[in-house]
Order: sequence, then structure tokens, then C-alpha cells
Amino acid sequence: MPEAFVLFKTQPAHEREVYLSLMEHSAVAEVHALYGEFDLVVRLSVDNSQNLTKMLMTDFRQIKGVKDTQTLIAVEY
Repeated sequence: MPEAFVLFKTQPAHEREVYLSLMEHSAVAEVHALYGEFDLVVRLSVDNSQNLTKMLMTDFRQIKGVKDTQTLIAVEY
């Protein structure tokens, strides 16, 4: 099962709105607010890489208040 971590930058004063939107998504395992360069970090767990791509390219980029993301795809050794 593919997992990824996504770092989010939000527009000012939209952190909570984005946080709550992410919590509603079925593939989101965890959401944490951060201090620093990024505002939120999300751990995703999906059934295949195609669904991960769709989620990253369409679902998350459509959330109001999302300014930028950086995705880190986890691998197994």
C-alpha cells in the first residue's frame, strides 16, 4: 500500500480551513500543523499509485487556501 507525506503551504489565515478539509479525505491517515516553512504535514495511505497521483493532482490542489505542496513518497527497503 503506497504511502506519502505531503507538506502544505497555505495562504495566510487558511491553515485551519485546509486542515479540516484534509481530515475529511478517506486516504488521509494523519494531519499535523507545523511551525516553520510549511504549515501542515499529511500522511497518506492509498491502495495504488494511480489513486495517489489523482489525489495529489486533483483533490488536494482544489482545496481553497492551498498555496503550495511538496510530496515525499515513502519507499520500503
